[in-house]
Amino acid sequence: MHLRPYKPCDAEKIVSWIKDERSFRLWSSDRFGDFPLTADALNSYYSEYRDNDRHLEFTAYDDKGICGHMIMRFTDVERKTVRFGFVIVDSERRGHGLGKSMLAMAENYAFDFLGAEKITLGVFENNPAALHCYLAAGFSMIGTEDGYYSFHGEEWKCTEMELIHKE
Repeated sequence: MHLRPYKPCDAEKIVSWIKDERSFRLWSSDRFGDFPLTADALNSYYSEYRDNDRHLEFTAYDDKGICGHMIMRFTDVERKTVRFGFVIVDSERRGHGLGKSMLAMAENYAFDFLGAEKITLGVFENNPAALHCYLAAGFSMIGTEDGYYSFHGEEWKCTEMELIHKE
């Protein structure tokens, strides 16, 4: 597997992995508006950050093609904390370690190239597959956000996770 900068032509494949509104909200909360997400909407969202070197989009690929996607963004002025987001892998290939491999490459990039000291992310507590993937990739749970995200009468709590650079 390899990680490269996201290209607008990746969007069609990435949005095809989101099969239902529940999965869409587990992945993106309310960041993209209405379901279903379109390739144009994804590209439009990312175009707001085109000239922003604090927000980086990535696509993972292997010999079978595009297999994952995620973003990294700096959350502090000093550029020591990177937040991962919109982490997703091909819906037909989940459960085979692609997420863990993509995260390992992203961690190396954040620590070694971007100079981050800490990586953070948030995951809904009712998303056990993602939570397991993040734990397997070395992240630790550090607490929960205040408040809930509401989805069709359900209240979802978000767990905050982090990974500290070990020198």
